This record gives sequence, C-alpha cells and structure tokens, in this order.
Amino acid sequence: MATTKIATSEFIIQPANSSHFQYAKEICIQYAESAKQRGTGIAKRTPEYVIEKMREGKAIIALHRDGRFAGFSYIETWSHGKYVANSGLIINPEFRNKGLGSDVKEAIFELSKQKYPEAKFFGITTSMAVLKMNSDLGYRPVTFSELTQDDEFWKGCNSCPNVDILTRNNRNMCLCTGMLYDPAQNAGKKFDIRKQLAKFERWLRMKQYILLKKFRSDTPFENTNGNSSV
Repeated sequence: MATTKIATSEFIIQPANSSHFQYAKEICIQYAESAKQRGTGIAKRTPEYVIEKMREGKAIIALHRDGRFAGFSYIETWSHGKYVANSGLIINPEFRNKGLGSDVKEAIFELSKQKYPEAKFFGITTSMAVLKMNSDLGYRPVTFSELTQDDEFWKGCNSCPNVDILTRNNRNMCLCTGMLYDPAQNAGKKFDIRKQLAKFERWLRMKQYILLKKFRSDTPFENTNGNSSV
C-alpha cells in the first residue's frame, strides 16, 4: 500500500495534514475510551501532540466517505532515529471488523519505511490482533533487550496498570510481547504467525499467567491493622 491517498469503497486513507487538525480532539477521546474498555495502559495523548504529528507528516488518518473519523496512527522515533514505533493505532468503534485496522497499520508502516529506511521498527502489545498484523508485515517476536533502551520510550509504560511487573523484572519482561522488524534481516521475508497462532496464543496466556501469579505473590497486601504484610 502506498502512502499517497488510498480510496476504497468506504474509506479514504492518507497521510494526515493540516486539514485534519479538526479531528485531533476526537482521536484523543477515543484513545481514552479505548484505555478504559481494555483495562490496559495507553499513554495519554493531547490534541496538541496529535496535531504536531500531523504537522510533521508523521501520521496516517482514515476517514469515512462521509467525512467521519475512522482511524489513525502515527510515527515515533527513539534512540536518535535508530528505532521507529508505529504508535496510537485507533479505529473508530463504528468501523471496526472491516479490516480497516490492517489497512491503517500497513499505511503507517509504509510511511515509516519511506521516512526511516534504515531504522528498526518495533512495538510492544498484549493484543493478538496487533501481533498478527505486525507479523503479516514482517515483524517477529523478540525479547525486550532487542528493543530500544531509550528511557523516554519506557516512561510511556508508567500509565499502564502492569508497570510494576515491568519494573520488578528490570524492564526485561512484562505481559506485553515485543516485536521487531529489522530491514537488514527481513529482506522481504515475513514471519508467518498464522500457522502458529493458536500455539503462540497459548504461550502468551501462559506467560501472562506466570507473571501475574509471581507478581501477586510478591505484592504486599493490606491486613486488618492497615500495615503492609508479605
């Protein structure tokens, strides 16, 4: 998918620009609503931040043919541009289950490759849908040690309710799975997760179960006199 304007029968997907500033507030509202529904941490974004991404040409927006906001994602860079993250993928609930998420994901991925052809692209997620979308683009599951070590990136996890699990594991492991696309290694190859999706999902659930069990056993609880006990 090219990163020029893409028109389907229902949506228009294109790099965001100043004509799309009007959607920034709605995008941020949907980020907040998604965080509540999922019960996981999504870093808070402001309309000003979203507008800046649009102004820099580092965002993709999808609109319904009638002008309604449909989807959005943007680019962030870390470690002086050596690592790129396609962040903030959000789809309007009205337009989910139409394949739009994959289209926006592919569009922001192609835009990232054009802007940062030598960078490594990465992400962390607990979503099986995102894991599959990433794998279809050539990402592979990796340990956190292979991702950027930029403290500013990991500060974004502070809003997640699972941040204590991350910090207790010295930022080496959490409920999220790390994924990486390295253009030097991929050379057009794609990690095919589809054949192993059921197995991978079982592994992911087991990892989450073990980490949560360990975390809860290590966490002090409040006893009847109000003091922390182990």
